[in-house]
Amino acid sequence: MIKDFRYYFQHPYARLFVAYLVVFCNFLMFAEDPVSHGITPANVIVVGNIYSFIVDKYPGGAWNVFKVFMWLLAIVVGMILGKFLVHKLFFGRLLRLKMFHRDGGSWFIMFLTTLMSLFIFSNIYNGIILAAGLNYDLQISDVMGLRNSSFMKAAALGTWMGDFVTAWMVTDMMLQDTLYETWARPVRHWWRQGWHRIILFWAVLLSLTGVVVMVITTDYIDWDYLNRGFLPTNELSRAFLASFILVMDLLIVMQDWDFPHFMGSLDIKLPGINTTHIRLHIPKCLRKDEWTIHVTGKWFNYGIIMLVIILDLNMWKNQIFYKPFDYGQYVGPDDSIHFVRDIDTLQGDLFNRTTLTYDWRANHTDPATNLTYLERDLHMHSKYIGFTLGVKGIAFVPGLMAFVTFGVLIWWYGRFKPNE
Repeated sequence: MIKDFRYYFQHPYARLFVAYLVVFCNFLMFAEDPVSHGITPANVIVVGNIYSFIVDKYPGGAWNVFKVFMWLLAIVVGMILGKFLVHKLFFGRLLRLKMFHRDGGSWFIMFLTTLMSLFIFSNIYNGIILAAGLNYDLQISDVMGLRNSSFMKAAALGTWMGDFVTAWMVTDMMLQDTLYETWARPVRHWWRQGWHRIILFWAVLLSLTGVVVMVITTDYIDWDYLNRGFLPTNELSRAFLASFILVMDLLIVMQDWDFPHFMGSLDIKLPGINTTHIRLHIPKCLRKDEWTIHVTGKWFNYGIIMLVIILDLNMWKNQIFYKPFDYGQYVGPDDSIHFVRDIDTLQGDLFNRTTLTYDWRANHTDPATNLTYLERDLHMHSKYIGFTLGVKGIAFVPGLMAFVTFGVLIWWYGRFKPNE
């Protein structure tokens, strides 16, 4: 191989560094993010609507059947439009993208279009029940019925699984392949022997996931106690950190040896199993032709990282538009964030911009405990300075540049020529 920029950019050490750096940064983001301590209801656009549409707010009676019919219809419509309109026609014939050649990436596209279809059908459903005169509380909205703290814990677990599987798959790919023959020869030789890679994958996955689930769900480790205010973040630095994570997510994809076409013969084995793909055959009683569901290692891996990007975009949005009051939080004299632990102290007249301040909660006593409200609240070292939206918007510039670079590389190097 020619030792040019691409050689070093896609070198195994560079790829491993980026993959595991993302895992660390996501944990740091969760620990520093004040939204993860918010006790107010979680509002997540699109995701919240879909959750409410499928899981919550059933009117009862025949309307339940109608609602189930609506979201099942939305799934079918989304998959059909994704497969034939978006994948085959738009990406395949119109844009001529190599990565979507034949059936490549079709399941990923169908998943995204199904999400949008569910969101659109949820609004159609809202119009129907509004016309029928049903209770306004049954309207589908982005309110998920979960606290922000609960949703952010679930999102943290999701990003952990996505980031770890991605990092581990990058590790697996580096140790399986012989493109860079001189690096880590003893380790690569051991890795390819027998069941070593499979046993190690499941052992590390199950053990680390158990530890991560315990730490995140039980708050067993107090980050603010551990770091003791060392280099505290504010909303601007957290926004830049979220943007940096987005850049790293895209770098993981761009560092792949088959980027941007993904048409090489490098079909690696999936992590944890001894096969390069997942192939499911549709039973004969359900079809006339030969139908199979085929997911290759590349799309399995990068499909996961694209889902993680969706969660990271929501995290970036939270930092840009963050205001302490919206999450049941307030700012102390040193700009550090305090958050209310007991939601009962935010009920009724107590939840307003006058009572949710440091001065008010420090000088008023809760009659139930004879303690000031401030003494019952918890303190973070993370800060809120009050930067304007325009200043915080600068943090998206690195992420925007990464998305533009990603798109330009695909446009110039990942398309079939008109005569091909």
